[in-house]
Amino acid sequence: MASFTRLSFNFNPAGSRTLLPPSRTPPPRSIPTPTLRRRTLATASAVQPAVEISAAMPTAPPEFDFKSYMLSKAAVVNRALDLAVPLAYPDRIHEAMRYSLLAGGKRIRPALCIAACVLVGGDESLAIPAACAVEMIHTMSLIHDDLPCMDNDDFRRGQPTSHLVFGEPIAILAGDALLALAFRHLAHASHATPPALLLRAVAELARCTGMEGLVAGQVVDLESTGLEEELVSLERLEFIHVHKTAVLLEAAVVIGAIIGGGLEEEIERLRRYARCIGLLFQVVDDILDVTKSSEELGKTAGKDLASNKTTYPKLVGLKRSRELAEELLRDARLQLEGFDSAKAAPLLCLANYIAHRHK
Repeated sequence: MASFTRLSFNFNPAGSRTLLPPSRTPPPRSIPTPTLRRRTLATASAVQPAVEISAAMPTAPPEFDFKSYMLSKAAVVNRALDLAVPLAYPDRIHEAMRYSLLAGGKRIRPALCIAACVLVGGDESLAIPAACAVEMIHTMSLIHDDLPCMDNDDFRRGQPTSHLVFGEPIAILAGDALLALAFRHLAHASHATPPALLLRAVAELARCTGMEGLVAGQVVDLESTGLEEELVSLERLEFIHVHKTAVLLEAAVVIGAIIGGGLEEEIERLRRYARCIGLLFQVVDDILDVTKSSEELGKTAGKDLASNKTTYPKLVGLKRSRELAEELLRDARLQLEGFDSAKAAPLLCLANYIAHRHK
């Protein structure tokens, strides 16, 4: 199976589907436009466009209790996160780290990491440090994303954002501290993981966090905010969300599969699954932003519209956004074909949850 040597600057989970007319004005030359391409792999298990997927789609066994699964994994991860960031001197920075890290949340990324590890034959306990590391980086990204110089948001996970409670300087430093702690935790707490696999997992997490991942997506997002709609193409919007949102979901799944000792073919199939659900997550997020209230979401609704950000509903309409979400869901589920159905159940249900969530 062909591997991805440079991961997803040119990735388009929607394949070759065209959502905008070809006359759409391209973005300014100052911001590179990712090239849309059909996903091509060397084997018959390559992803096909959603319209060609057969009805024989993998499904979770009926006895699988997804709600209980998510609650149990969240409880394990929450305990580990609580222990990873004890109160210590200087009090203020540790309080700020704990305020955001332990504020609840669905713990989707840790659950993905654990599920991927188990799916390829690893023990769940091996994935806990990695699951916590991914959640620390996710929390860092939320703290920084909410800052006035970024997205300027007042609520996150149903409570005031970090900079409103602790001030901007402490919020920035809390995010920085969580970023550093994530790598330390992954490296020091993974005693049972072979060094070669651990090194690969650290490199994967670093790639997804830096200039090829979260940072790249945030930069293009900032540069695109406020531009006229005709100057922001679908290609640029997908670049933003593949890097700003999808890449950390990809990290969670791929690192779980690496630590679990997955074969290369298994890791790459799970990478494609994660990229699909990552973009799916953002498409659904954009839909919820214009269809739900702040109370329902636990964060400020309509924020993207108010700040003149380009979203999928704004660019292609609400109906087409919902269609795209269903296509991405089908493509994600297809990647799990051939895996043990019982072990794949959490990932199948997580994809369905991301597609049909209400907050």
